[in-house]
Amino acid sequence: MEPLSPEEIDRYKRHILLPEIGGSGQQKLKAARILVIGAGGLGAPVLQYLAAAGVGTIGIVDDDRVSLSNLQRQVIHDSGTIGELKTQSAADAIARLNPHVRVIRFEERFTAETAERLLSGFDVVIDGSDNFDTRYAVADATEVARLPLVSGAVGRFDGSLTVLKPYEAGPDGQLYPSYRDLFPAPPPPGLVPSCAEAGIVGALTGVIGTLMAMEAIKLVTGAGEPLVGRLMLYDSLSARFDTIRYRRAREAAE
Repeated sequence: MEPLSPEEIDRYKRHILLPEIGGSGQQKLKAARILVIGAGGLGAPVLQYLAAAGVGTIGIVDDDRVSLSNLQRQVIHDSGTIGELKTQSAADAIARLNPHVRVIRFEERFTAETAERLLSGFDVVIDGSDNFDTRYAVADATEVARLPLVSGAVGRFDGSLTVLKPYEAGPDGQLYPSYRDLFPAPPPPGLVPSCAEAGIVGALTGVIGTLMAMEAIKLVTGAGEPLVGRLMLYDSLSARFDTIRYRRAREAAE
């Protein structure tokens, strides 16, 4: 692994002091290549904390532009970037935060057709998208590509996240569950309202997005126990976290 420069050692010294990360873990972060789907409410804190943590290469997939209504929650953007591509606005913010991070921009949507090309060369994928078509496309493609996926979702006052590694077996020898074991099929169109229709508390995306970044850091460094086979639920109105376990259900995949 590439050694850390004196400036990087100073920048990341609070990480390096942690036995669970240390210098070797920080070098792993520097060598890591993480693809983030979406530079919106969830993607914003994910990108900020990955960049601050020293992830060497961050890919951003988003075809949208910054609008005024985004700024209540998408804190990587600001009033001066309204109208810009979100990938460009986010890349500029990352450059100001940490010049040691390389950003690769993809101004397009993640689909089943673009998946193989977009995933190529990355180690970890984080899905902060806001629609079911993209979530299922990302989950299916990362399973085929054997890439760990951090997946999160938010709505109104509630959020959830999990980590998916359905291509690996757990301590019991059984394969870990996939996204479709947790959510077998997308809901019918119109059943789940979008944030634009139902509203959302901006700070909620910060809570879930930051947790998603934490899970990615754990995956890269090997610290702790990622949320594999576990779904974390957050109810902001009652200030309550719950975690439920789920298992592989598809016989064809056993």
